[in-house]
Amino acid sequence: MAKRDKDTKTGGQALEIEATPHASSATKARLREHYQKNVIPALIKDFSYKNVMAVPRIEKVSINIGMGEATGNQKLIDSGVQELAAITGQKPVVTKATKSIAAFKLREGMSIGCRVTLRGDRMYEFLDRLMTVALPRVRDFRGVNPKSFDGRGNYTLGIRDQLIFPEIDYNKVEKTKGMNITIQTTARNDAEGLALLRHFGMPFTGSRPEARE
Repeated sequence: MAKRDKDTKTGGQALEIEATPHASSATKARLREHYQKNVIPALIKDFSYKNVMAVPRIEKVSINIGMGEATGNQKLIDSGVQELAAITGQKPVVTKATKSIAAFKLREGMSIGCRVTLRGDRMYEFLDRLMTVALPRVRDFRGVNPKSFDGRGNYTLGIRDQLIFPEIDYNKVEKTKGMNITIQTTARNDAEGLALLRHFGMPFTGSRPEARE
């Protein structure tokens, strides 16, 4: 049964957010099991790690929606929160401006977006849906850029349209919203981070998806 949260506030108005589980525990554990059974041995082979604890792993995934236009229409924050909750199954946190910028009619403390940080099975379940369902729905999709690492093994992916996620009802969308998805890993460098995500099945350009059980 869906769980409803009523304590999120944006623009002084309480929102009712329905966070419905996206999959069963067995499905959520699929990518975690794939990591333990297939990814760890593959990375040990690639990088000759002496200790299994040295093998990189995904720590968390952060999804952020920025809505600068919300300075003139705070109702956009409400819809952004609802949509991000539907996509991730977790209640978002509303982000606020840290300083005022008169040229953009921005006041300190004004709501300008929302974000979610996922860990554990919910993180794996989201990545599974992102790689196998959402990204292939991008028009003329040929893969994601393998160069979008930060030098420390963390990867950021930009999404232009939230409608690639099947949880979003096209008929209820007032405005398309982009988002940034950051995958934080324990990799020591970009080469390790790239290999980690490649073995998970991230569809980088110029590579074939890894098979998952």
